[in-house]
Amino acid sequence: MIAAASQIVQSRVGNRRTNTLKGNARRVCAIAHDQRRNCRNNASNQDEAIAKIRNKGQFATKIKEKAAKKKVMKKDAPSSGTRKKMPMSIGGVPKKQLVSFTRQLSTLQDAGLPILRSLQILEQQQKPGLLKAIIGGVAEDVEGGGSLSEAMSKYPKAFDKLYVNMINAGEAGGVLDLILARLADFMEKAAKLKKKVVGAMIYPAVVISIAVGIVSMIMIFVIPKFEEIFKDFGTKLPGVTVVLLDISRWFANQYGWAYVLAFPFVFMAIIRLAKLSEGGKYAVDAIKLKIPILGGILGKTAIARFTRTLGTLISAGVPILDALNITRETCGNEVYSRALGKVHDAIREGESMADPLRATKVCDAIVVNMVDVGEETGDLDKMLIKIADNFDNDVDVLVSSLISILEPVMVVILGVIVGFIVVALFAPMITLIQSVSGGTSKK
Repeated sequence: MIAAASQIVQSRVGNRRTNTLKGNARRVCAIAHDQRRNCRNNASNQDEAIAKIRNKGQFATKIKEKAAKKKVMKKDAPSSGTRKKMPMSIGGVPKKQLVSFTRQLSTLQDAGLPILRSLQILEQQQKPGLLKAIIGGVAEDVEGGGSLSEAMSKYPKAFDKLYVNMINAGEAGGVLDLILARLADFMEKAAKLKKKVVGAMIYPAVVISIAVGIVSMIMIFVIPKFEEIFKDFGTKLPGVTVVLLDISRWFANQYGWAYVLAFPFVFMAIIRLAKLSEGGKYAVDAIKLKIPILGGILGKTAIARFTRTLGTLISAGVPILDALNITRETCGNEVYSRALGKVHDAIREGESMADPLRATKVCDAIVVNMVDVGEETGDLDKMLIKIADNFDNDVDVLVSSLISILEPVMVVILGVIVGFIVVALFAPMITLIQSVSGGTSKK
């Protein structure tokens, strides 16, 4: 047993050995296993630490470097506590950059590089910006003796609670490279799903915006010219033409164009204000889920997101209650967030996950049954990820259906608007022609 432990230690030490240590800036702490107790021995380098352990008739199971505490003079105090200044940035780190960083860090860890060296390499290759500064700050904290998860938790603009907890689980389980790879996969799939939903909304939004712009220009600049012509006719105008002229006056003379332009911004502002309260946020999210077709897309997107998040956290070794808390904060929909809160409370009381999830009535029966099977077989994490994959496919189908339905609907709506304008403009001319032809025939 001692020989086997010695081989393991030698392989670990060989992967993490550094060539030199500058002065007394660091000390090497070797932890020896002796009847379930940890012994700490200070040495100037790793070879000396291992030798001290062997002289005591013990064997090293873990070699860890720690930064030495420096005595700093008062005059040096300002410079010793300084951290890298973060550049000005609106929002956080772009998801694309964060996914690339996570994937590259996973590759370097899989190759056996020390975490500090990996961070330094990634910092050097980053372009100047927020992420580069954050990686530098994380590297400084790790070099100072902190763990990677603790260092990342100080930068919430880049690393959210989900990210930090998974890194913490990877460090505790010694599978940081696998956890980083799973994180990258998770973020890529989440970004892909979000892109699909947003992409489905862009097309109708662009078409409607262009249509409103064209109709507004017609109302402001074209219709008033026809109104002058109609006044010269001196005939009674049809009702449809009167309505069109009233709309045109509202657009041109009563700042109707400003109301139309401001409407989407005011609408979004009202929604944001409503979301400031818990009740308002719940009401807005509940209304979204009731919208035909779009509500189905948003509901399946929320299910896919929370099942993938929860499955990824459980597979990383995060306790189920902690995983539910993190998932509840990141699911993006208050309806599902409250449902997960009820599931969390029920599990804390000793119940299973499937029964309280069924009681919330926010998930399809297939989701609850698959969760139930996952609990029975002990593969809840795998089952949750399968649910997420299935619902991702359902979202693809719904998005395609939505686009297919919106195209003819928008064509019909635009046709009705154009037809109304044409009829309203030509109806007086037809009346005038009839009156002129009638007068001529009498003569």
